[in-house]
Amino acid sequence: MGGAPSRNKIAKGFEESISLSATGYFKGYQTNMDWEKEEGNAFLYYVYGAACSEVEVDCLTGAHKLLRADIIMDAAFSINPALDIGQIEGAFIQGMGFSATEELKYSPEGVLYSRSPDHYKIPTVTEIPEEFYVTLVRSRNPIAVYSSKEVGEAGMFLGSSMLFAIYDAVAAACRERGLTKTFVLSSQQPLN
Repeated sequence: MGGAPSRNKIAKGFEESISLSATGYFKGYQTNMDWEKEEGNAFLYYVYGAACSEVEVDCLTGAHKLLRADIIMDAAFSINPALDIGQIEGAFIQGMGFSATEELKYSPEGVLYSRSPDHYKIPTVTEIPEEFYVTLVRSRNPIAVYSSKEVGEAGMFLGSSMLFAIYDAVAAACRERGLTKTFVLSSQQPLN
């Protein structure tokens, strides 16, 4: 097909019934987990991370703002640090929304009504902290490509640090006012 523009190459491939797609198969890694004895490791490696969030809370209205987030994540030997940092930041914001801003609504039968951004408030650019720091820690992961680790989903759980920061801020305000009763904060409404 030579130097023809891509559109012409695609049309030519279609006309000649040439598949322009590729598929692959990955069997996955074997683990040493004995499910009946509940012994061993279910996964070949684990991803570790920690996050600290600083929030500002209006205790009269419940309004809150995430001022700063610091995240440290074990990425082993990151193949593309910029990509991994972006994945961690995005997952953190998603987790922050899940634990602190999204409201799950259920039917009386327990069916989830709020299944898409059409039905609940996802975090927007205004919820992203002005100070947002991610540090990647190097470690060894001999079983993965170039000793790398997957970091995307793990960052989602770190978003809950915002919920805990809100809890700590409200609890501190209660203590400052001499309120001694235990403060209970739930990220989700209980089912009725």
